[in-house]
Amino acid sequence: MAKVLCVLYDDPVDGYPTDYARDGLPVLERYPDGQTLPTPTATDFTPGALLGSVSGELGLRAFLEAQGHELVVTSDKDGTDSEFDRHLADAEVVISQPFWPAYLTAERIAKAPNLKLALTAGIGSDHVDLEAAISNGITVAEVTYCNSISVAEHVVMMILSLVRNYLPSHEWVRRGGWNIADCVSRSYDLEGMDVGTVAAGRIGLAVLRRLAPFDVRLHYTDRHRLPAEVERELGLTFHASTEDMVPHCDVVTINAPLHPETMNLFDERLLATMRRGAYLINTARGLIVDRDAVVRALESGRLAGYAGDVWYPQPAPPDHPWRAMPHHGMTPHISGSTLSAQARYAAGTREILEAHFAGTPIRDEYLIVDAGKLAGTGAHSYST
Repeated sequence: MAKVLCVLYDDPVDGYPTDYARDGLPVLERYPDGQTLPTPTATDFTPGALLGSVSGELGLRAFLEAQGHELVVTSDKDGTDSEFDRHLADAEVVISQPFWPAYLTAERIAKAPNLKLALTAGIGSDHVDLEAAISNGITVAEVTYCNSISVAEHVVMMILSLVRNYLPSHEWVRRGGWNIADCVSRSYDLEGMDVGTVAAGRIGLAVLRRLAPFDVRLHYTDRHRLPAEVERELGLTFHASTEDMVPHCDVVTINAPLHPETMNLFDERLLATMRRGAYLINTARGLIVDRDAVVRALESGRLAGYAGDVWYPQPAPPDHPWRAMPHHGMTPHISGSTLSAQARYAAGTREILEAHFAGTPIRDEYLIVDAGKLAGTGAHSYST
């Protein structure tokens, strides 16, 4: 039987919830592109419950223990004496979330001779060294599309929050003020602006569709150009590269995976080409931007605002400069971990585990690395 090592974020500070703000979740039939939702043989959780924290256990314990497997769940993932490292040596499966990633480096993989499956409960497997996974014959899988719409909604919220100066205005109210001039002195309409996305995959395209009714001019860049009918439907302008696109935009949203081509993409040089007073939204990965260059761009006024919920490392240390930089709307990595999304990625995690233990194929759209090479979604989205 196998050891399954699962790394999840901590429970709420007041303890695991006993009730919730809403009763249940809307029922979705399928994803916007027609892909079916996760289809495990069964689930052992209530949709709408907090599944992504330690006590939620992704709803996996009853299923795994009934088959004789051992499930270890921890939030202690950093440092050589972490609980994660102590159990890694004999783990067959490692489950992690992008929001609280257990970084599976080449060094850690070398210390895990039994590891066969690295499973992301969510989207984005860049916390796994894909080269090392390929070299060691480890399958890497994630629950593709499970929280793409969740993230797209978060992007739209952050764009509006920055452009309309919502967060500082709300803070004036909390402090007992009625400071209209202070609130509106940095507030604009989104209407008429140029908005561009770096990558137009599931998340990026969903963002474009949600922004089209705001009467903005939409731009995108992607290594895979969208069909002509989609470009016509949304009035999209295609750019061959990020460098070509950003000088034309008032708002840029990053929705690309982290790989060698996107690492440190938004550096000092690229930020300097953006329109003065542009807004940058990053719900992709923290390492796609130069941390300190973003701070300087906000301080100089090159950027009017920066928002996102991805940092490096995660969790971010208390002295991370993004916590104190001006005109930001940062959140911890929560965009894809709504209670709605958790029900989908918990079900998808179980579906992948069922296939792994039964020796049956994992859905192609869930695969990142398989049989010693990039596979499925990984072959489309990543480069090694």
